[in-house]
Amino acid sequence: MQELSKEHSAPSAGDAVPGTNAAVRLSAAREGPDGLDPLFQAVSASAGNVPALLGLAQEAGKEWPRPGEGNTALLWELLATVAALDVAAARVFEPHLDALAILAQAGHDPARASGAWGVFAAEGPGMRLAAESNGSGVLLSGAKPWCSLAQVLDHAVVTAHTDDGGRAAFAVDLRHAGVTCEEPEWVARGLQEIPSGTVRFDRVPAEPLQGTNWYFSRPGFAWGGMGVAACWLGGAVGIARDYRDSLRAGRLSGREPDQVALASLGELDRTLTSALQYLAGTAEGIDRQGQASTEQVSTEQVPADQGPPQQWNAGRVTPWSDALRVRATCAAAVERVMSVVGSNRGPGPLAFDRTYAKRMADLALYVRQHHGMRDDAQLGSLTLKGDAPW
Repeated sequence: MQELSKEHSAPSAGDAVPGTNAAVRLSAAREGPDGLDPLFQAVSASAGNVPALLGLAQEAGKEWPRPGEGNTALLWELLATVAALDVAAARVFEPHLDALAILAQAGHDPARASGAWGVFAAEGPGMRLAAESNGSGVLLSGAKPWCSLAQVLDHAVVTAHTDDGGRAAFAVDLRHAGVTCEEPEWVARGLQEIPSGTVRFDRVPAEPLQGTNWYFSRPGFAWGGMGVAACWLGGAVGIARDYRDSLRAGRLSGREPDQVALASLGELDRTLTSALQYLAGTAEGIDRQGQASTEQVSTEQVPADQGPPQQWNAGRVTPWSDALRVRATCAAAVERVMSVVGSNRGPGPLAFDRTYAKRMADLALYVRQHHGMRDDAQLGSLTLKGDAPW
């Protein structure tokens, strides 16, 4: 996508009071028509219907931009808008779009990637997925945890341990007879329609995507992590809009918001605006760098479940340190929005407002993908060595 399509642009700057279902903007400088395009209207209508959302994600994958190709901010706006409508829907869209981006970064044509895709890169205690060469190709055997929606997906980008001691990424057909998707004991109240369970592979053919450790060292690994953060932030926008709408409803019924309510709304505004603007600035930097960059992600302190260490480049601001900043900034904004809104609205909406209660439960679970102080410790280590913009 070389330019902003009319239907995918954010609301115009003149839309002073966007509605609950307005598109999410990263920057007030963006201009476009008011309201949402038909795809987003369909997302809103399909909340909770995973097959329908998977179909919509596949439609989005045909035309939405990919990170690092000149329209990263637009991609994150679109993901944030989906999350503002329904957090679980973003958990359907984001992995499919990330998988297509990974394929493109590996030199494959995403347009030829049929069906619905996921990305399975997590590791778990007592579980190991191994890739073995059999002369004519690669076979995967073992188990992979945290495989969201594996039962209903067609394909996935999967990481597996290789003979040389590293890990590599592979494209896998999840419909192969050697793939077994276990039914997860998903007891969470959040993201109930997005269960994550273990997938077992028994000599399943797989297509290599570049070489060992490429998956973790490419800039796109960091960019994908920031796309998830855009989804978190979009979910927080939805919760803040719920609060703003409750104040408007009260005013219409004769209950003017008091100073505490207005101060809370003001805090929400500056918290979200700051995080959105930070995302916008980071997106600009990513597009300046572009996919042509040969710089590896600086992951000297990356936990074992995210990838092997890479060489740190002294004096450079790397994609991985950028990702740590973005994810922590967005996670902190989400936590604050949920706290402020939850305290102000009280228990009533959590008990009786289905949409709001679902949004709060979904986002509370989703944002736990952030590693909190452990990620800050990584960032501190990198900052100590000069991987910082200041």
